[in-house]
Formats: sequence, structure tokens, C-alpha cells
Amino acid sequence: MLLPTIEKPQGRNVFEAILARRTVRAYAPDKISKNAIQTLLEAAVRAPTAMHEEPWAFVVVQNRQILRQLSDRAKPIFIEEMRHRNAQGVRHSFEHFARPDFDMFHGANALIIICAKPASPFVVADCWLAAENLILAACELGLGSCVIGSVVSVLNIHMVKTELGIPAAYTVIAPIVVGLPMGETEATSRKEPLILSWKQ
Repeated sequence: MLLPTIEKPQGRNVFEAILARRTVRAYAPDKISKNAIQTLLEAAVRAPTAMHEEPWAFVVVQNRQILRQLSDRAKPIFIEEMRHRNAQGVRHSFEHFARPDFDMFHGANALIIICAKPASPFVVADCWLAAENLILAACELGLGSCVIGSVVSVLNIHMVKTELGIPAAYTVIAPIVVGLPMGETEATSRKEPLILSWKQ
């Protein structure tokens, strides 16, 4: 089935959306509508896809109790992963993850999980391209977003996948929270592009 044309809510051009996008880690309690989430998913599936495979599939979680349980299950797993990385010389602070009140999803009440069957070498790239479309579309709708890479491991546990209705053949690639931002998020500085070679 072909999708209808997506309406442009605010009419920003692509560069304005890229510059306006922020990684939001504080969300208002307002629940975003099913229509808004459907718009984000429709934007996601318009991403480039190798050999037109369109490998992505989506899980949406808006139940606060389930999100809290996922957060609590993910924290000890991620802390152990961080300890292992730090032992290998990659230094990251992770103490705040151990706090009982810390929410891995930053108070957002919508988690969109992009999954795929690992059927070709390009599936993961396709899913991340879909994720960027979704994130930019969220910005256009006035929503904040944040990729929650720290929960990938717990979401790929067989029992958790079963609870969320993810078939065993699928792998979780990109978990993203979306919601109404709680206040403004300042822009962060970025390095200039590192160009290794430019042959003309």
C-alpha cells in the first residue's frame, strides 16, 4: 500500500530542521497523539533503503509502567557494559544510571523501537537512515527526541522481545523516545568535518 503525502506542519527546509534538532533528555508528561506517531513512522519508511528492501519494523510503547520496568531492567545491564568498556580504557561516567529514580527514557511517554531481520549487510544502515527521518520529522512537529542506545541490550533479550511482541527473528536496532520537550535544550558545539582525503 502506498502512503499518502505527508503534510508539512511548519514548513521548515531540511537545513533548518537539521540545525533545530536537539537531543532532548527532559520531557513534559503530556501524551503525544497516535496521529503524531503515525506521521513519524510514515516519515521513517521514506528513508533510503538498499535494494528497496525496506527491512524496518516498529514497536511503539506508550505505557508508563512498561517503560519504567524496561528502564529498571536496563540499568544494571548497561552499568555492567560501561564497566567493561572502562576496563578497556574507554572512560565514561555512569554513576547516575545506578540511582533508583533515574529514568533511562528521561520521562518521555513514547518509545519507538526500530527493528529488522538481519537479512543483508545493509539492514542496520537502512534502519538508522529511517531513524534520522523520524527524528527530523519529530523536530518538525515540535517534538523532542533522543536515541536511547543504552537499552538496546535489554530490548534484545528473548524474554523482553516476547513481552513487547517482537518476533525472535527480529533484532532491535534503534530505540528512540519522543515527546514534548520540558523547556529549551541548548545547542551543542560540533567539530568541523574531518576530511581524510579530497581528490579532484
